[in-house]
Amino acid sequence: MLPKRAIDFLVYLLVRVFLCVIQAMRIESCDRLAAHLATLMASILKVRRQVIDENLQHAFPDMKAAERRRLAWRMWHHLFLMAFEIAHAPRKIHETNWRDYFTLRNARPLVAALLDQRPSVLVSAHYGNFEIAGYMLGIFGMPTFTVARPLDNPYLDRFLNDFRSATGQQILPKRGTSGDIAKLLECNGALLLLGDQASGRKGCWVDFFNRTASVHKAIAVFSLGNDAPLVVTLACRLDRPLHFEIGAEAVADPRDGRPETDNVRELTEWFTRQLETTIRRAPHQYWWLHRRWKGKPGKKVRQQKRKAA
Repeated sequence: MLPKRAIDFLVYLLVRVFLCVIQAMRIESCDRLAAHLATLMASILKVRRQVIDENLQHAFPDMKAAERRRLAWRMWHHLFLMAFEIAHAPRKIHETNWRDYFTLRNARPLVAALLDQRPSVLVSAHYGNFEIAGYMLGIFGMPTFTVARPLDNPYLDRFLNDFRSATGQQILPKRGTSGDIAKLLECNGALLLLGDQASGRKGCWVDFFNRTASVHKAIAVFSLGNDAPLVVTLACRLDRPLHFEIGAEAVADPRDGRPETDNVRELTEWFTRQLETTIRRAPHQYWWLHRRWKGKPGKKVRQQKRKAA
């Protein structure tokens, strides 16, 4: 039996060969391939079909079964196309032609936060092509730091991080980097985070698509504890592959004194609502296959919610 390191390297080689083929294809051909792969995953193999359908039933209770199946297929199509776009981006998008691929939407607050003399916290979700967002900000000359869990395959992890850092984005491991994050914010850096990841029983439990979901408290803590504007960002695909709308959905600045910045819970609820609003505009670009709503709040959290009600 081959050792794990050898298996990881073989998998890495297969992925690189496949990506070489993808990069040699026109993006329109990749779009058609993504459609065929979506049919394979959604209709033939039925990967995570029950999880996807359950999530969609809760999020869109009035949606009929046929519509949910169609939305599930479109989600798979988006996921494969997203991977193909990441493979094409370094060869096609650069400093002189980014306007051919990106449309800015409400970008002024985003740019203002990144150019501020204070740190900034950018929050997104598993929506649109969020990997492209960090890549694009680097092209704008505004590098960000992202917290991400390393892939189990070290070769693939290094390959993905090479893409992320190609324009200046830096990756911080998910565990053991609290000191690095503190130094980054002290130096007025920009921290880019995903705000739709489950945080377990001790997280901040808020409503997300008609269900209670656990959210990491750290996002709000980073903003409130460092006087940092919190920007809900978006990178939504438009009507054709490799063309995106990028910008800010909304901004919460601790200095403005608005209710959403009163405390960690209020700010967490606020940015979660903003993420939901963004996703509802193009729900097929969201990752409905992940178990976002797993677990239940602890006894203390349930008591607090009952008291508030």
